[in-house]
Amino acid sequence: MSTSPLHDLDQKVSELLAAISEIDSLDALREAEPGTIGKRSILSTLQKSLGALAPEDRSDAGARLQSARRDVENAFEARREELASVARLHSLEQDRLELGDVVVDNVRFPATTGHPGIIAVTQSQLEDVFVAMGFTVSEGPEVESDWYNFEALNMPPAHPARGMWDTFYVDLGDPETVVLRTHTSPTQIHLMEEAVRSESLPLHAVMPGRCFRRDAPDSRHLATFHQIEGLVVDRGIGFSDLAGVIETFTRSYFGPDITSRLRPAFFPFTEPSAEFEITCTICKGSGCRTCSQTGWIELGGCGVVDPAVLHAVGIDADEWGGFAFGFGIDRCAQMRHQIADMRALIENDVRFLEQFS
Repeated sequence: MSTSPLHDLDQKVSELLAAISEIDSLDALREAEPGTIGKRSILSTLQKSLGALAPEDRSDAGARLQSARRDVENAFEARREELASVARLHSLEQDRLELGDVVVDNVRFPATTGHPGIIAVTQSQLEDVFVAMGFTVSEGPEVESDWYNFEALNMPPAHPARGMWDTFYVDLGDPETVVLRTHTSPTQIHLMEEAVRSESLPLHAVMPGRCFRRDAPDSRHLATFHQIEGLVVDRGIGFSDLAGVIETFTRSYFGPDITSRLRPAFFPFTEPSAEFEITCTICKGSGCRTCSQTGWIELGGCGVVDPAVLHAVGIDADEWGGFAFGFGIDRCAQMRHQIADMRALIENDVRFLEQFS
């Protein structure tokens, strides 16, 4: 009686598994593949020899051989993944950069890991305050059409109120139809449009983001700055609700010894409108250069949403009312941290930045 070609199959599989475990690189694994699981492997040779078996023995032998092949192929793929992981780690180590110290004005500062800037931290803190008051947080595009930035906010073309914003226009489409947004108010229009489409009124949201105006930088102004605006659209909303939100925010963010006040103002998208000021945190109300000796710092504008703005987005002003407010995140950072000159925020002086790490 002839010997079965699979009589030493278990031994051969053990030898293949041992050989696979000893392969130490992806290149060596690729070279070993044809002789291990490919057409030149011992398992492929054994497959061809099954034809010499009696017909009644071929089924069991074939099943044994296929099970052995799966074991070897699984071990081969597992080894490939192990070696690939090792190769990735080696590559990352080779690409690792050693960053040296930073030198500013011949002063050496040890290299450190980065951290969020003061504006990013301030924005996050402001969002937390308003979320605790029941607001959601939304963002909008920094490049807007004239309609969203001006017209939907009750400022049609040639309206004199457009002179309040010294605008950067983008060279897209017809002249003066695309702008770098001058405020985050366009996001209010996007939100109200979406609320109308989805029938999701009432609306309580704040909208932080970066804005752009052709302002000359000084102690209280920057050409690229950050705003956070709030919008409430609900039934039975009045000016007293707005004043309460402003005062609650002021005391929550700046502390109980800082208060707010509202002064009559004009904004084309709110009526009545007001500017709100807070006690100067630098001089505590006694007067200084930052507050122009008044004891107060203007933080932003606010007011009851003009019915024309609600009408522009399809909201029934007879059923719904609202209020809006907006102020500078940079100005909040200046007041919170008693920074006398806002230009320090854009000078990239490491000695200044390290104070807020």
